[in-house]
Amino acid sequence: MTTIEVSAPARWHRPLLTLTWAAAGLAVLAGIGLFADDRILTGVPIWLKPFKFAVSFALYGWTLAWLLSVLPRRSRLAEWAATVIVGVSVIELAIITAQVIRGTTSHYNQTTALNATLWSIMGASIMVLFLAHLVIGIGALRQRIKDKASAYAIRLGLFIALLGMLVAFPMTSQQTGVDGVTGAHSVGVPDGGPGMPLTGWSTVGGDLRIGHFVGLHAMQVLPLLAFALVRWGAGRLDARARARLVLVSGLAYASLVLLLTWQAMRAQPLLRPDGITLLALAALAAATATGVGLVLSRSREREMVTA
Repeated sequence: MTTIEVSAPARWHRPLLTLTWAAAGLAVLAGIGLFADDRILTGVPIWLKPFKFAVSFALYGWTLAWLLSVLPRRSRLAEWAATVIVGVSVIELAIITAQVIRGTTSHYNQTTALNATLWSIMGASIMVLFLAHLVIGIGALRQRIKDKASAYAIRLGLFIALLGMLVAFPMTSQQTGVDGVTGAHSVGVPDGGPGMPLTGWSTVGGDLRIGHFVGLHAMQVLPLLAFALVRWGAGRLDARARARLVLVSGLAYASLVLLLTWQAMRAQPLLRPDGITLLALAALAAATATGVGLVLSRSREREMVTA
Protein backbone atom coordinates (compact mmCIF):
# COMPACT_ATOMS: atom_id res chain seq x y z
CA MET A 1 0.00 0.00 0.00
CA THR A 2 1.51 3.32 -1.05
CA THR A 3 0.43 5.13 2.12
CA ILE A 4 2.83 3.21 4.36
CA GLU A 5 6.30 4.65 4.75
CA VAL A 6 9.00 2.01 5.01
CA SER A 7 12.49 2.48 6.34
CA ALA A 8 14.11 0.03 3.92
CA PRO A 9 13.44 -1.57 0.54
CA ALA A 10 10.53 -4.02 0.52
CA ARG A 11 11.46 -7.36 2.13
CA TRP A 12 9.38 -10.14 0.66
CA HIS A 13 9.26 -13.20 2.88
CA ARG A 14 10.55 -15.92 0.57
CA PRO A 15 8.97 -18.94 2.31
CA LEU A 16 5.56 -17.25 2.07
CA LEU A 17 6.10 -16.54 -1.61
CA THR A 18 7.09 -20.18 -2.10
CA LEU A 19 3.86 -21.22 -0.38
CA THR A 20 1.92 -18.86 -2.65
CA TRP A 21 3.33 -20.35 -5.83
CA ALA A 22 3.08 -23.93 -4.58
CA ALA A 23 -0.56 -23.42 -3.57
CA ALA A 24 -1.29 -21.76 -6.91
CA GLY A 25 0.21 -24.79 -8.67
CA LEU A 26 -1.93 -27.13 -6.57
CA ALA A 27 -4.99 -25.04 -7.46
CA VAL A 28 -4.24 -25.60 -11.15
CA LEU A 29 -3.85 -29.35 -10.65
CA ALA A 30 -7.01 -29.54 -8.54
CA GLY A 31 -8.84 -27.48 -11.17
CA ILE A 32 -7.87 -30.07 -13.77
CA GLY A 33 -9.04 -32.77 -11.37
CA LEU A 34 -12.46 -31.13 -11.19
CA PHE A 35 -12.94 -31.92 -14.88
CA ALA A 36 -10.86 -35.08 -15.24
CA ASP A 37 -12.06 -36.94 -12.13
CA ASP A 38 -15.79 -37.62 -11.90
CA ARG A 39 -15.76 -38.90 -8.31
CA ILE A 40 -18.17 -37.25 -5.87
CA LEU A 41 -17.45 -36.92 -2.15
CA THR A 42 -19.91 -35.43 0.38
CA GLY A 43 -22.09 -34.25 -2.47
CA VAL A 44 -19.45 -32.28 -4.41
CA PRO A 45 -16.65 -33.11 -6.88
CA ILE A 46 -13.85 -34.75 -4.93
CA TRP A 47 -11.23 -32.22 -6.05
CA LEU A 48 -13.26 -29.18 -4.96
CA LYS A 49 -11.86 -29.12 -1.41
CA PRO A 50 -8.16 -29.10 -2.43
CA PHE A 51 -8.98 -26.50 -5.08
CA LYS A 52 -10.63 -24.15 -2.58
CA PHE A 53 -7.95 -24.66 0.06
CA ALA A 54 -5.16 -24.13 -2.47
CA VAL A 55 -6.67 -20.86 -3.69
CA SER A 56 -7.20 -19.74 -0.10
CA PHE A 57 -3.65 -20.52 0.98
CA ALA A 58 -2.19 -18.86 -2.12
CA LEU A 59 -4.08 -15.67 -1.31
CA TYR A 60 -3.28 -15.92 2.40
CA GLY A 61 0.43 -16.52 1.79
CA TRP A 62 0.77 -13.61 -0.64
CA THR A 63 -1.12 -11.24 1.65
CA LEU A 64 1.08 -12.09 4.65
CA ALA A 65 4.20 -11.72 2.51
CA TRP A 66 3.04 -8.27 1.35
CA LEU A 67 2.12 -7.24 4.88
CA LEU A 68 5.53 -8.17 6.29
CA SER A 69 7.22 -6.33 3.42
CA VAL A 70 5.52 -2.99 4.14
CA LEU A 71 5.85 -2.86 7.92
CA PRO A 72 8.18 0.02 8.86
CA ARG A 73 10.50 -2.15 10.93
CA ARG A 74 11.64 -5.68 10.33
CA SER A 75 10.28 -8.14 12.90
CA ARG A 76 12.30 -11.34 13.07
CA LEU A 77 9.74 -12.89 15.43
CA ALA A 78 6.94 -12.19 12.92
CA GLU A 79 9.07 -13.59 10.10
CA TRP A 80 9.79 -16.70 12.15
CA ALA A 81 6.04 -17.08 12.83
CA ALA A 82 5.39 -16.71 9.09
CA THR A 83 7.84 -19.53 8.36
CA VAL A 84 5.97 -21.70 10.87
CA ILE A 85 2.73 -20.85 9.04
CA VAL A 86 4.31 -22.02 5.79
CA GLY A 87 5.25 -25.34 7.36
CA VAL A 88 1.83 -26.13 8.82
CA SER A 89 0.09 -24.92 5.65
CA VAL A 90 2.10 -27.39 3.58
CA ILE A 91 1.14 -30.16 6.01
CA GLU A 92 -2.54 -29.32 5.75
CA LEU A 93 -2.54 -29.08 1.96
CA ALA A 94 -0.59 -32.33 1.69
CA ILE A 95 -3.05 -34.23 3.89
CA ILE A 96 -6.09 -32.82 2.09
CA THR A 97 -4.63 -33.82 -1.27
CA ALA A 98 -3.50 -37.25 -0.06
CA GLN A 99 -6.96 -38.02 1.27
CA VAL A 100 -8.54 -37.02 -2.01
CA ILE A 101 -6.17 -39.36 -3.85
CA ARG A 102 -7.24 -42.09 -1.40
CA GLY A 103 -10.87 -41.25 -2.12
CA THR A 104 -11.88 -40.17 1.37
CA THR A 105 -12.41 -37.04 3.45
CA SER A 106 -9.73 -35.28 5.46
CA HIS A 107 -11.66 -33.14 7.97
CA TYR A 108 -13.32 -34.82 11.00
CA ASN A 109 -12.52 -38.27 9.60
CA GLN A 110 -11.70 -40.83 12.29
CA THR A 111 -13.11 -43.89 10.56
CA THR A 112 -9.75 -45.68 10.61
CA ALA A 113 -6.56 -45.37 12.62
CA LEU A 114 -4.78 -43.72 9.67
CA ASN A 115 -7.61 -41.27 9.02
CA ALA A 116 -7.77 -40.37 12.71
CA THR A 117 -4.02 -39.78 12.84
CA LEU A 118 -4.11 -37.54 9.77
CA TRP A 119 -7.04 -35.56 11.19
CA SER A 120 -5.20 -35.16 14.51
CA ILE A 121 -2.16 -33.82 12.65
CA MET A 122 -4.39 -31.38 10.78
CA GLY A 123 -6.02 -30.23 14.00
CA ALA A 124 -2.64 -29.59 15.60
CA SER A 125 -1.46 -27.76 12.48
CA ILE A 126 -4.50 -25.48 12.57
CA MET A 127 -3.81 -24.56 16.20
CA VAL A 128 -0.16 -23.81 15.43
CA LEU A 129 -1.21 -21.64 12.46
CA PHE A 130 -3.64 -19.73 14.69
CA LEU A 131 -0.95 -19.01 17.29
CA ALA A 132 1.63 -18.03 14.67
CA HIS A 133 -0.89 -15.68 13.04
CA LEU A 134 -1.54 -14.17 16.48
CA VAL A 135 2.19 -13.51 16.88
CA ILE A 136 2.20 -11.62 13.56
CA GLY A 137 -0.85 -9.64 14.66
CA ILE A 138 0.81 -8.63 17.92
CA GLY A 139 3.92 -7.69 15.97
CA ALA A 140 1.85 -5.41 13.74
CA LEU A 141 0.33 -3.77 16.82
CA ARG A 142 3.80 -2.85 18.04
CA GLN A 143 4.79 -1.18 14.77
CA ARG A 144 4.60 2.61 14.37
CA ILE A 145 2.68 3.02 11.13
CA LYS A 146 2.35 6.73 10.37
CA ASP A 147 -0.74 6.52 8.19
CA LYS A 148 -3.60 5.67 10.56
CA ALA A 149 -5.88 4.31 7.84
CA SER A 150 -3.19 1.83 6.81
CA ALA A 151 -2.51 0.95 10.44
CA TYR A 152 -6.19 0.22 11.11
CA ALA A 153 -6.51 -1.77 7.87
CA ILE A 154 -3.54 -4.00 8.59
CA ARG A 155 -4.23 -4.57 12.28
CA LEU A 156 -7.99 -5.04 11.96
CA GLY A 157 -7.47 -7.27 8.93
CA LEU A 158 -5.13 -9.54 10.87
CA PHE A 159 -7.31 -9.78 13.96
CA ILE A 160 -10.60 -10.19 12.10
CA ALA A 161 -8.89 -13.04 10.23
CA LEU A 162 -8.19 -14.56 13.67
CA LEU A 163 -11.88 -14.12 14.45
CA GLY A 164 -12.64 -15.94 11.20
CA MET A 165 -10.48 -18.82 12.38
CA LEU A 166 -12.16 -18.88 15.79
CA VAL A 167 -15.71 -19.07 14.40
CA ALA A 168 -14.70 -22.26 12.58
CA PHE A 169 -14.05 -24.14 15.83
CA PRO A 170 -17.75 -25.03 16.38
CA MET A 171 -17.44 -27.22 13.29
CA THR A 172 -15.49 -29.76 15.35
CA SER A 173 -18.34 -30.16 17.86
CA GLN A 174 -21.20 -30.69 15.40
CA GLN A 175 -22.96 -34.02 15.90
CA THR A 176 -23.28 -36.00 12.68
CA GLY A 177 -24.68 -39.33 13.78
CA VAL A 178 -22.12 -41.02 11.55
CA ASP A 179 -19.64 -43.40 13.15
CA GLY A 180 -16.09 -42.10 12.99
CA VAL A 181 -17.06 -38.57 11.89
CA THR A 182 -16.53 -36.02 14.65
CA GLY A 183 -17.61 -32.71 13.12
CA ALA A 184 -19.42 -31.03 10.26
CA HIS A 185 -19.65 -27.79 8.30
CA SER A 186 -23.43 -27.76 8.20
CA VAL A 187 -25.85 -27.12 11.05
CA GLY A 188 -29.28 -28.73 11.14
CA VAL A 189 -28.64 -30.86 8.06
CA PRO A 190 -26.02 -33.47 7.12
CA ASP A 191 -22.94 -32.43 5.19
CA GLY A 192 -23.18 -33.21 1.51
CA GLY A 193 -26.69 -31.87 0.90
CA PRO A 194 -27.70 -29.22 -1.64
CA GLY A 195 -25.15 -26.42 -1.80
CA MET A 196 -24.29 -23.18 -3.57
CA PRO A 197 -22.18 -23.39 -6.74
CA LEU A 198 -18.40 -23.45 -6.21
CA THR A 199 -18.48 -22.68 -2.49
CA GLY A 200 -20.67 -25.66 -1.63
CA TRP A 201 -22.30 -23.73 1.23
CA SER A 202 -25.51 -25.40 2.30
CA THR A 203 -28.73 -24.03 0.82
CA VAL A 204 -30.99 -26.00 3.19
CA GLY A 205 -29.29 -25.47 6.56
CA GLY A 206 -26.72 -23.37 8.37
CA ASP A 207 -23.10 -23.43 7.21
CA LEU A 208 -20.25 -22.40 9.51
CA ARG A 209 -17.87 -21.98 6.59
CA ILE A 210 -19.51 -18.68 5.63
CA GLY A 211 -18.41 -16.66 8.66
CA HIS A 212 -15.03 -18.41 8.49
CA PHE A 213 -14.58 -17.38 4.85
CA VAL A 214 -15.68 -13.78 5.34
CA GLY A 215 -13.49 -13.35 8.41
CA LEU A 216 -10.34 -14.66 6.74
CA HIS A 217 -10.66 -12.28 3.82
CA ALA A 218 -10.68 -9.17 6.00
CA MET A 219 -6.91 -9.28 5.41
CA GLN A 220 -7.54 -8.34 1.79
CA VAL A 221 -10.75 -6.30 2.02
CA LEU A 222 -9.65 -3.71 4.59
CA PRO A 223 -6.24 -2.89 3.05
CA LEU A 224 -7.96 -2.55 -0.33
CA LEU A 225 -10.46 -0.16 1.27
CA ALA A 226 -7.64 1.93 2.74
CA PHE A 227 -5.92 2.00 -0.64
CA ALA A 228 -9.15 3.05 -2.37
CA LEU A 229 -9.69 5.87 0.12
CA VAL A 230 -6.20 7.18 -0.62
CA ARG A 231 -6.50 6.65 -4.37
CA TRP A 232 -9.92 8.24 -4.87
CA GLY A 233 -10.62 10.13 -1.67
CA ALA A 234 -7.34 11.88 -0.90
CA GLY A 235 -8.55 15.17 -2.34
CA ARG A 236 -11.82 15.13 -0.38
CA LEU A 237 -10.93 13.33 2.85
CA ASP A 238 -8.14 14.14 5.26
CA ALA A 239 -6.02 11.45 6.93
CA ARG A 240 -8.16 11.46 10.10
CA ALA A 241 -11.38 10.89 8.15
CA ARG A 242 -9.84 8.06 6.11
CA ALA A 243 -8.63 6.37 9.29
CA ARG A 244 -12.02 6.65 10.94
CA LEU A 245 -13.77 5.26 7.87
CA VAL A 246 -11.49 2.22 7.92
CA LEU A 247 -12.13 1.81 11.66
CA VAL A 248 -15.92 1.98 11.22
CA SER A 249 -15.72 -0.46 8.31
CA GLY A 250 -13.52 -2.85 10.27
CA LEU A 251 -15.88 -2.90 13.24
CA ALA A 252 -18.82 -3.46 10.89
CA TYR A 253 -16.92 -6.25 9.12
CA ALA A 254 -16.17 -8.03 12.40
CA SER A 255 -19.83 -7.71 13.40
CA LEU A 256 -20.86 -9.22 10.06
CA VAL A 257 -18.61 -12.23 10.69
CA LEU A 258 -20.32 -12.79 14.04
CA LEU A 259 -23.78 -12.26 12.53
CA LEU A 260 -23.15 -14.79 9.75
CA THR A 261 -21.89 -17.32 12.28
CA TRP A 262 -24.89 -16.71 14.54
CA GLN A 263 -27.18 -17.23 11.55
CA ALA A 264 -25.44 -20.49 10.67
CA MET A 265 -25.59 -21.76 14.27
CA ARG A 266 -29.37 -21.31 14.09
CA ALA A 267 -29.46 -23.67 11.06
CA GLN A 268 -30.40 -20.96 8.57
CA PRO A 269 -29.13 -20.97 4.98
CA LEU A 270 -27.31 -17.80 3.94
CA LEU A 271 -29.96 -16.76 1.42
CA ARG A 272 -32.98 -17.72 3.57
CA PRO A 273 -32.62 -15.65 6.77
CA ASP A 274 -35.51 -15.33 9.18
CA GLY A 275 -36.96 -12.04 10.44
CA ILE A 276 -34.64 -11.83 13.46
CA THR A 277 -31.56 -12.24 11.26
CA LEU A 278 -32.84 -9.62 8.83
CA LEU A 279 -33.51 -7.25 11.72
CA ALA A 280 -29.96 -7.76 13.03
CA LEU A 281 -28.55 -7.17 9.55
CA ALA A 282 -30.62 -4.00 9.17
CA ALA A 283 -29.41 -2.76 12.57
CA LEU A 284 -25.80 -3.40 11.55
CA ALA A 285 -26.31 -1.59 8.24
CA ALA A 286 -27.94 1.36 10.01
CA ALA A 287 -25.16 1.57 12.60
CA THR A 288 -22.51 1.42 9.89
CA ALA A 289 -24.24 4.08 7.79
CA THR A 290 -24.56 6.29 10.87
CA GLY A 291 -20.87 5.87 11.67
CA VAL A 292 -19.85 6.68 8.10
CA GLY A 293 -22.19 9.67 8.05
CA LEU A 294 -20.74 11.08 11.28
CA VAL A 295 -17.19 10.71 9.97
CA LEU A 296 -18.03 12.48 6.70
CA SER A 297 -19.97 15.21 8.52
CA ARG A 298 -17.10 15.98 10.88
CA SER A 299 -14.68 15.94 7.98
CA ARG A 300 -16.73 18.59 6.18
CA GLU A 301 -16.94 20.67 9.36
CA ARG A 302 -13.16 20.67 9.68
CA GLU A 303 -12.81 21.69 6.06
CA MET A 304 -15.15 24.66 6.59
CA VAL A 305 -13.26 25.78 9.69
CA THR A 306 -9.88 25.65 7.93
CA ALA A 307 -11.18 27.16 4.67
